[in-house]
Amino acid sequence: MKTDVEIAQEAKISPIKEIAKKIGIDEDNLELYGKHKAKISTEFWNELKDRSNGKLILVTAINPTPAGEGKTTTSIGLADAFSRRGFKTIVALREPSLGPCFGIKGGAAGGGYSQVVPMEDINLHFTGDFHAITTAHNLLAAVLDNHIHHGNELKIDVRRVVWKRVLDLNDRALRNVIVGLGGKANGVPRESGFDITVASEMMAILCLANDLDDLKIRLGKIIVAYDVDNKPITANDLNVTGALTLLFKDAIKPNLVQTLEGTPAIIHGGPFANIAHGCNSIMATKYALKLADVVVTEAGFGADLGAEKFLDIKCRFANLKPDAVVIVATVRALKMHGGVSKNNLSEENIDALAKGFENLEKHIENVKNFGLPAVVAINEFPTDTIDELNFVENRCRELGAKVARSAVFAEGGEGGIKLSEQVESAFNQPSNFKLTYNDEMSIKEKISAVATKIYGADGVDFTPTAQKQLTEIEQLGFEKFPICIAKTQYSLSDDAAKIGRPKNFNVTVRELKISAGAGFIVVLLGNILTMPGLPKKPAAENMDITIDGKITGLF
Repeated sequence: MKTDVEIAQEAKISPIKEIAKKIGIDEDNLELYGKHKAKISTEFWNELKDRSNGKLILVTAINPTPAGEGKTTTSIGLADAFSRRGFKTIVALREPSLGPCFGIKGGAAGGGYSQVVPMEDINLHFTGDFHAITTAHNLLAAVLDNHIHHGNELKIDVRRVVWKRVLDLNDRALRNVIVGLGGKANGVPRESGFDITVASEMMAILCLANDLDDLKIRLGKIIVAYDVDNKPITANDLNVTGALTLLFKDAIKPNLVQTLEGTPAIIHGGPFANIAHGCNSIMATKYALKLADVVVTEAGFGADLGAEKFLDIKCRFANLKPDAVVIVATVRALKMHGGVSKNNLSEENIDALAKGFENLEKHIENVKNFGLPAVVAINEFPTDTIDELNFVENRCRELGAKVARSAVFAEGGEGGIKLSEQVESAFNQPSNFKLTYNDEMSIKEKISAVATKIYGADGVDFTPTAQKQLTEIEQLGFEKFPICIAKTQYSLSDDAAKIGRPKNFNVTVRELKISAGAGFIVVLLGNILTMPGLPKKPAAENMDITIDGKITGLF
């Protein structure tokens, strides 16, 4: 089969103005970025806000494995399947990060015959949103250090500066740095570091803001440091909120592209799900719901991370309610959760499949506990046997979940027709959506609720550092905030080695951080990194561009 980039390059895609017309967006409400990309005017919202919403489908997955699951590919193929069946459909996705694109994960524009295009642009610079976030984040860092250099009128404790710098690349050498070296003219020396751009609080703010005014208010609340009396210092205190907002004037506008089959795709924002909340922007989702009968969106990594945060954070802030949840799984990945090595996945192994199925079983339980109908999408591989596929289908039905095989990678929307029929049946069922915790619970109670109900943990332990931070957060009055837990994506627990469905374990809270602008408390479990590193052989080594501009090696 051809590579993803070869399939994308050979596709005949429509001018973006024609895609916009399909969903009722005229040219006056588009800002064109060439022939095949556009931003949607924020003023257009005034024409849409009073329309009724379409159906909202959330696509999530089991805990990821090296065998691959295909969540984004399934999301795109499912949207194409609904389009083929005559539904006015939009797929709403996150923007890819350059870090994993050049690292080990590859791009995030789908795969095979279920892709969003132009995939090269989407995976690389796209419309510049991530550059705007990176620049705004680092402007705030520069102004902060400049204030300290020029007399430190706010009496900032340089040992308690919490605002690092960011870069949209995987660069482990920048995790811990010392800034201000080289003498008095070069600033005040202090320890600092870099996070990846998608871990920036500003990324979360972009994705949770309702409009530019809301974004400006949130940016102003960002806590960058503490003074000598332990009082928080914010962007507002540094008089830079207006300049920060200015850098978001275009980035706040949702991006419109298309799938290989011409289904409209709104792609906007891209926080990681293991270190942030893992969902595209509220604005993109709300636009899509007003413009389409069916909206397919996704949340990052497994349902214990992206879906939990989509439901407990994004839906809480945006007053959204999904009509159905799709859980993507593969026979191969389930066998890995059952203990089979990657080299032996092509061999039939019902016993390992049964053991690994426990991971999927927990995710089905979690979706049902949110009060939402669950649909399992079995992403088919040629090595899957009939007995293995039947086993998964039968177990899903026994658990009360709808299930369908999906072949969207090889067949595009046609390979997702049966899945779309199951999803339609699910979203026409009554549901009773409920959150994992309420605002009035203490932070400890919220963390315990997610750990025990979603992960299956017995309890939660706190390091002395985390306990001290928790006390300070409560004293500062942030105890009503929802929580955003950062942990490994590979396990339901906080230990990546505990695959399948771990039992008899506690999780350990290592650190807590206030994201006052985003409006949540970040809770770090285990050894989670906010600046990833590159693998021994980065994907970047396989990429190139010819003299006539043809890109190769991007996947």
